[in-house]
Amino acid sequence: MVLIWTQFGVKHKNGNVKCKVRVMHRGDSSGSSSSAESTRSEQDVPCLPIKPAGKDFYKVLGVSPESNEDEIKKAYRKMALKFHPDKNSDADAEDRFKEIAEAYEILTDPKKRGIYDQFGEEGLKNGGNIFRSNFHGDPHSTFSSFFNGSDHFDIFFGNEEGDDDLFNPFRRFTFSHVSGSAGPDGGLRKGPRRLQGEVVVHDLLVTLEEVMQGCTKHVKITRSRLNPDGRTLRTEEKVLNVVVKKGWKSGTKITFPREGDETPNSAPADITFILRDQEHPQYKREGSNLVYTAKITLKEALCGCTVNVPTLDNRMMPLPCSDVIKPGAVRRLRGEGLPLPKSPSQRGDLVVEFQVAFPDRIPPQSREIIKHSLAQC
Repeated sequence: MVLIWTQFGVKHKNGNVKCKVRVMHRGDSSGSSSSAESTRSEQDVPCLPIKPAGKDFYKVLGVSPESNEDEIKKAYRKMALKFHPDKNSDADAEDRFKEIAEAYEILTDPKKRGIYDQFGEEGLKNGGNIFRSNFHGDPHSTFSSFFNGSDHFDIFFGNEEGDDDLFNPFRRFTFSHVSGSAGPDGGLRKGPRRLQGEVVVHDLLVTLEEVMQGCTKHVKITRSRLNPDGRTLRTEEKVLNVVVKKGWKSGTKITFPREGDETPNSAPADITFILRDQEHPQYKREGSNLVYTAKITLKEALCGCTVNVPTLDNRMMPLPCSDVIKPGAVRRLRGEGLPLPKSPSQRGDLVVEFQVAFPDRIPPQSREIIKHSLAQC
């Protein structure tokens, strides 16, 4: 008689799952009153993989389980734009859009993806706080966050001449808003078509140092949102993360779709931030160039001098001047300005404008010396 016990092992790095199998061979005890001798042996054998239950998030995005993060992001971009409810009028577009966002949130989080690959969707839901999926349930927030943080978004859509709204993903789309309003069960109920509310515009002040390095501004907004009954409103707060890239110019627009106020008669409005340069105590901005005013004396202007010019990143650049410096003269320190918006690895110039301070009076003796010295000029 052969008795078999199995003891499951763990998943190895190569992806194979091993099971430890213990086999006991017990001798035939017929014809003997004594217990038969038994022998035991153990061995590792591969186990058949168990297919995880629940949604196939790879299939949702149209990628393979071997896809890297860049491929997943590319797939999300394509699918999210295809099924966004403001572009796609299909009845199931909203559900597909949410499912696509959920798949993206899971597969771009290494920890969640590892759990999902091993245990499936149920592993994320039932594994306690460590393994529970924390998808916030707002696919529009995922959409806004994704496109606001994308370095190649403007290239992907193409920037029409004169259009500085770098992160408005709908500037080439014709809107077809969903007809109806939310019912008590969270679905749609028949009613008049809700047009989108008027865009909410805010100025966003940034320092030259922030433009130099790039930054993320956390802006808290207060907005009105429709309750599930489709009639009453609630007031809520939300923090929008506004990503400011290196070198962005004043007047650049950053749009957050559908993050503004909502009413029973209007769909959520877009919020647009317009960058404005905060006044700096030392520099003026001219595109990607910085302008610094160096004040020198008349003696320095005539006899030459070395001016120490401060840079925006707190260095001192010596600027030797051996020639006569006329009022309003300009010198340039190449590559010491702000990053170029379309090529952040390159920088503009630090332009030094000279301001010559003339004395209020000159003693008579000095005046004669100056006359004699400048007689040939």
